Amino acid sequence: MEPEHRHLATPWAAGLAGVIFAILMAVAIVLVRVALPQGVEGSDVSIDAGQRTAVRTALELLPFAGIAFLWFMGALREQAGRAEDRFVSTVFLGSGLLFVATLFGAAAAAGTVLADTQQGSPFGRDYAYALLTTYAMRMAAVFILTTSTIGRRLGVLPRPLVVLGFLAGLTLLVVGSDVPWSELVFPGWALLLSLNILWERRRGAGARPADPT
Repeated sequence: MEPEHRHLATPWAAGLAGVIFAILMAVAIVLVRVALPQGVEGSDVSIDAGQRTAVRTALELLPFAGIAFLWFMGALREQAGRAEDRFVSTVFLGSGLLFVATLFGAAAAAGTVLADTQQGSPFGRDYAYALLTTYAMRMAAVFILTTSTIGRRLGVLPRPLVVLGFLAGLTLLVVGSDVPWSELVFPGWALLLSLNILWERRRGAGARPADPT
């Protein structure tokens, strides 16, 4: 009975962690995008108190988003179990860890705007955008593609979600850094995947026969 309970807990953990990550990540992206408009050049750009508050709030949310993502990634890998392909799972794990690392790097760079009470750091702002839109989102694209590949091979993801995953991954991989607000594609995909996991678990639990005892 114990292994069965452990197996049933894994989809729940993956779905819940994915929902938490998606919400925190989306809120943090919106706050940073609004507070630090892209394409503003020059060192005389003033950052007002409201923008600083938005950046500070985003920086407080990102560590928890990263932790939720690691839990989400671990639960997904556990769900695949021994049936996972070692090559694909290695790319899956590596891209997820690199995403978290670059995400935290972008957060640290964005935090430089809080160092000066009068002006934000143009270098820190540009560096944060480069890490987020170019590097973190490329790793997110690889993570989406490998997750969709694993889900297709194991038959645990519905075909529309697999197709959507491939489209989202290719979008972030090819044109993500050139399309404003495209970073929201990743938390949006994570939210859909997590809701699907939770729905399938609920439907599976409802379909289980009652205990004869």
